Amino acid sequence: GEADRATPTASRCPWASGDALYQAYHDTEWGVPLHDDRRLFEMLILEGAQAGLSWITILRKRDAYRKAFDVFDAAKIAKYGDAKVARLLADAGIVRNRMKIEGTVESARAYLAIEDFSAYMWNFVDGVPLQNNFSSMKQVPGKTILAEKVSKDLKQRGFKFCGPTIVYAFMQACGL
Repeated sequence: GEADRATPTASRCPWASGDALYQAYHDTEWGVPLHDDRRLFEMLILEGAQAGLSWITILRKRDAYRKAFDVFDAAKIAKYGDAKVARLLADAGIVRNRMKIEGTVESARAYLAIEDFSAYMWNFVDGVPLQNNFSSMKQVPGKTILAEKVSKDLKQRGFKFCGPTIVYAFMQACGL
């Protein structure tokens, strides 16, 4: 396998220090195996929204994203038209990037075509979280061969903003 399977350590990653919101996210969410379809979809969209920005920026906007995107109800998002996209582009609470917003709509449509998104995602790791054993942040890659495989599959299904770096961050965040 790509990594040893083991129990994660309880220590906090260096990237999560200094900001209470970051620390709470790290300590209660990040790396915890996530199996809820809607939450997995939300995390994939938020990771894509983060492209070119810092994760703390997206974390601070997460509640606004949930409100703006109907609590990540993919069936609703898939029906967004030009008027809704225009309203989203005017929403200062989210990243106002047309490609990312339209990409979310396209990704919602792709998501709806997958019967069980959680099973689809967890199948890539045979249902068991991969645990890397890096001794320093310098060893952590920006992407992996597995993330490249998942990214390619997602893109073939019509998902947007899901390159291998985004997918690797998503997989880490969701405990895959």
